[in-house]
Amino acid sequence: MQFLAGLGFKVLGVDRNAEALRTASQWGKTLQADIENAAWPLEGRSFKGVVVTNYLWRDLFPQILNSVAEGGVLIYETFSQGNQAFGKPSRPEFLLQSGELLQHCKGLQIVAFEEGFVPAPDRCIQRVVAIRVPSSLEPAALSRIVGYP
Repeated sequence: MQFLAGLGFKVLGVDRNAEALRTASQWGKTLQADIENAAWPLEGRSFKGVVVTNYLWRDLFPQILNSVAEGGVLIYETFSQGNQAFGKPSRPEFLLQSGELLQHCKGLQIVAFEEGFVPAPDRCIQRVVAIRVPSSLEPAALSRIVGYP
């Protein structure tokens, strides 16, 4: 939140941890919610940008993706298989399988994807940047947005 707010973006942080939200509230709005055990708190809302880091609850992928507005961007990074060699998370249900993040992002235009080992601190991750292409956008305009020739 701090980084994006520092760039001038209006931000909303969602977490179930009240203490984390107290800290985060200095950079923007916060919403305390247990998104794994209660109703999705952002139903019907969409955002120009959705950022998810170090979090994986597979059942929420549809809600997270539906929160990306037309023309909006998704930035998602979390741990993947192999991370168990470096520490937590190490349980399979909290580690993406090879290429899994790409599979969850079907329907979005992938701009960048990385998978593998990252040092300092040592970890295995997958990360993606993807956009929800507006339905009215011409193919030539899409190439300008994502930076392709």
